Amino acid sequence: MRHSVFAGGKRLRPILCMEAARMVQRELPAGELPSGVEDLGSALEMLHTYSLIHDDLPALDNDDLRRGKPTCHVVFGEDIAILAGDALQTHAYEVLSKLPCAPQARIRIVGEIARGTGTIDGMIGGQVMDLEAENTRADAATVEYIHRSKTGALITASLTTGGIYAGGTREEIERLREFGQAIGLAFQIVDDVLDVTKSSAELGKTAGKDTASDKATYPAVFGIEESLRRADALIVRACEALDPFGNRSETLRSLAHFLVERKS
Repeated sequence: MRHSVFAGGKRLRPILCMEAARMVQRELPAGELPSGVEDLGSALEMLHTYSLIHDDLPALDNDDLRRGKPTCHVVFGEDIAILAGDALQTHAYEVLSKLPCAPQARIRIVGEIARGTGTIDGMIGGQVMDLEAENTRADAATVEYIHRSKTGALITASLTTGGIYAGGTREEIERLREFGQAIGLAFQIVDDVLDVTKSSAELGKTAGKDTASDKATYPAVFGIEESLRRADALIVRACEALDPFGNRSETLRSLAHFLVERKS
């Protein structure tokens, strides 16, 4: 568990969660976070890491490099890797059950995360479709569903749960949802492009895996230039969703632009 959680990475989901909470809770002094929101962020990172451990297994993507280090199953074996992923998921929900917020907010947070990681329009459902779409010449609608579910759903839940934790209004939560859905899809589009254009050393994971596995990706459907154009358009749409928050949204806007400008 420690091998995978502390291997590095962007920590994108907890950062988005905590920044959404800070933005929504207006009365906080500049730079301060709502008390205890770090626990929510840590639970989100554990859930993301569990998904990476399982995603890297030979039965799924069969990858031996993650965050610049050997994957969990390479170091400890498939049996321990499966259990490590299971344990991270279980511990994440234990942390969520103890969040220092109102009981109703806690219930809503658990529901948002369960849907974001679940089987309909969530992470697991996207992973299933990703596997089934291999070697099928997937169309644009299928690729978008996979990306919105497998990657975008937990990114979106990270933002909405941060807003719920901070006591956001229904309109504020929906604005965060709109922002999350746009940047989540843009993030995965850029990931697809980087898989084609960067090396394993630059990415910290095996490059070219999508092409080798004949995965359903944006570059495969639209080409690299059109994929990047679509990612840029999504970031514009995402930032427009934050307009009601005014200057308090500057950090989230900067993060959105980072997601499409990053090199790894």
